Amino acid sequence: MRRFAVVFIAKVSFIVAVAGCVGACFAQQAGQNIDLSADARIVLSSKGEGVQIYACTAAGEGFKWTLKGPDAKLLDATGREIGTHFAGPTWKLADGSMVQGEVVASRPAPQPDAVPWLLLRAKAGTASGSLASVAFIRRTATHGGIAPATGCAAAADADKSVRIPYSATYNFYSAPK
Repeated sequence: MRRFAVVFIAKVSFIVAVAGCVGACFAQQAGQNIDLSADARIVLSSKGEGVQIYACTAAGEGFKWTLKGPDAKLLDATGREIGTHFAGPTWKLADGSMVQGEVVASRPAPQPDAVPWLLLRAKAGTASGSLASVAFIRRTATHGGIAPATGCAAAADADKSVRIPYSATYNFYSAPK
């Protein structure tokens, strides 16, 4: 009986550890599922159009392009500007509502020259106004935005920045029930 209890406790501990790790330990792995459960409700859907801003920074023995953040307009289904998307990452609507996100999962975009599709969790305490109920943000249908393959290779390139055009669909979801 004692051996059974030890094995049972060990198995339960392993399951709890793995369950707790899913969001944190695998958060940045490419190819991860970015879908939400069927009962997640869309609060807002918008198109983002703008640029991804990269800076040339020292990295180990060389230099690389590092994402500083997006600078994009948020558009409704008719193409009317309803807000902005900027570093944080942060989404702010024209009415002052806003939310910041943190990446939970990433999946390569179908096009090789497009930034990845993402699932982000709303950072605690950052959602306000009409975005107050947002728990997740999903970026899909991306076009462009990838850092250049050249132009950041030497000390002379340090502190250069580039603005790469991109577009994406942003869906904002309330927490699944």
